[in-house]
Amino acid sequence: MLKAKITIFSMLLVAAFSTTSCEKITDETPQDPNLVKNAILESMREWYYWNDQLPSVVNVNSYGTNDELLYNLMYVELDRWSYLTTKKDFNDAFTGQNVGHGFGFGLNDSDELFVSFVYDDSPAGKDGWQRGWQIIEVNGKPIASYRVEGGYNFNLGDNLPGISNTFTFKLPDGSTTSRTNIKNDYQANSVLHKEIIEEGNKKIGYWVYNSFKATANLMPTKSLEVEEALNYFESENIDELILDLRYNGGGSVDVAEQIMNALVPSQANGKLMYTNAFNTEKDNLNELYNFEKSNNIDLEKLVVITSRGSASSSELVINCLKPYMEVVLIGETTYGKPVGSFPLSSFNETLDQNNVELVPITFAISNASGEAEYYDGFPVDIEASEDSFVNWGNLDDDRLSTALSFILNGSLNATSRLKSYKQKWQMIDGFTGLQKEFPAY
Repeated sequence: MLKAKITIFSMLLVAAFSTTSCEKITDETPQDPNLVKNAILESMREWYYWNDQLPSVVNVNSYGTNDELLYNLMYVELDRWSYLTTKKDFNDAFTGQNVGHGFGFGLNDSDELFVSFVYDDSPAGKDGWQRGWQIIEVNGKPIASYRVEGGYNFNLGDNLPGISNTFTFKLPDGSTTSRTNIKNDYQANSVLHKEIIEEGNKKIGYWVYNSFKATANLMPTKSLEVEEALNYFESENIDELILDLRYNGGGSVDVAEQIMNALVPSQANGKLMYTNAFNTEKDNLNELYNFEKSNNIDLEKLVVITSRGSASSSELVINCLKPYMEVVLIGETTYGKPVGSFPLSSFNETLDQNNVELVPITFAISNASGEAEYYDGFPVDIEASEDSFVNWGNLDDDRLSTALSFILNGSLNATSRLKSYKQKWQMIDGFTGLQKEFPAY
């Protein structure tokens, strides 16, 4: 999620989003059953980016829940992201404090299902799950039985400690194993993998980054995990960098800026990073943000691995760096979210008192070249298929090998030329709210 950084909101902007695996009930029961609904409507009229598209007359009595009201207020032609949650869930999510199994999945070109990533401290991580394990059964039923229109619904239960599910895997060596995994609290890591690949007299950094989460209780807002990764690549004196954002659905703008300030060429220091724009009633809050080069990483270009799961702050990084360096996208077209949000309970006493966090789209962002409306996502420069059946760093991963081939040869590798490509449903398509920002189970 893109998050505003204007001065009057500074007390709000202390953290970045993470994942929960199910939507929490957000309706409270004040004395007046419509009190919260009216507060939602008032806040939308004041702050919603598309407030000129709101209906002129709204009867809140006609909506059974807060979520139903919000959905009917949304400008659904463009808005796929506005949501309600609680203040605790919002803040926990931004700092990676999760409950669940702690894994993601990916589909190969044959619609076989594989573990795509695992959070180290999660129940799945502690049980030793690895990217590349094929999921063949969930709770004793074959994967095909969970297929629904447009995706999968695995019925894994509420996102609460103690909920268990049993998964059967086919491992890379051909053996099978069944694991009963119990959901629990865990701290999600954002850096899934980092390494140095030495090829063709070049030191190439490979960084798999999965969600822009901030470290809790740090001011100014930043990620120590990101800082450690950047220091690693700087100390290795890399010549090139492959930034893998294929599963990165977004997060904190502050952390995105932290990364951009490290990767942008030094000659961009002090130049425009982005402009944010609010609705016409709030356009006095529009602001400009400039680059502040932060280290000695010296890159002429950035190679970014993307998918439909690359959204929001991932796209912000791509868009803001493009005017100042060559940014090459490999994989598949990104999701398409050029707008952002911040929580509104601090601006409405009723929402605050009833623990309802309203997070609607409130602003749009444009880069230094004025590019802002990429609702269809960023198309890739080189298409490459998803190979979630191999672990991170394995050169059988078509997207990684294609990125290396481009860096070394300026072209596709031979294998990529032979592979068919199709954009398919991904986890991000099956989630809403906080989950859509950080899809995981």
